[in-house]
Amino acid sequence: MLIASSLKRWMYRGGRPHRLARALNRLSAVQYRAGFLVPGNWVTLEVPGRRTGRTVSCPLVVARYEGREYLVSMLGNDANWVANVRAAGGDAVLSHGRRERVHLSEVAVERRAPILRRYLAKAPGARPHIPVDRHAPVAAFERVAADYPVFLVRRFGDPTASGFLSPRR
Repeated sequence: MLIASSLKRWMYRGGRPHRLARALNRLSAVQYRAGFLVPGNWVTLEVPGRRTGRTVSCPLVVARYEGREYLVSMLGNDANWVANVRAAGGDAVLSHGRRERVHLSEVAVERRAPILRRYLAKAPGARPHIPVDRHAPVAAFERVAADYPVFLVRRFGDPTASGFLSPRR
């Protein structure tokens, strides 16, 4: 979906999705979960809500870096899905045509910069939210790394599984 950068920033002003963004996110979550007409690295994260315990779905982009898969919060530390993942101890489900239980481990701040750079290369919708040009050197990403949580995706039962993305992506 092609939406201007200024509109994307407006939809998430204050670091939270507003009515239009929530509606579009619900539609995207269904589409990503089904894996219908979307790239293989677009997934739906399902995690129990930290207050209600009900499953909360969020459309996200998986970034592959050095053979591993990562999820990044384009809205920073205050994103609800980040708080829910932390409250769930990292246990969640990723869906893209199939559902798979995963464990998400938070990446140390000093290791995030190259992953953030790769993420912006693969997630055009996140570019208006992270104040670094996707072509900038890794050093520029180091300055904002503490503000954007990154989670390593690990599959249950197979720590070496390649997951949703083929090695070429």
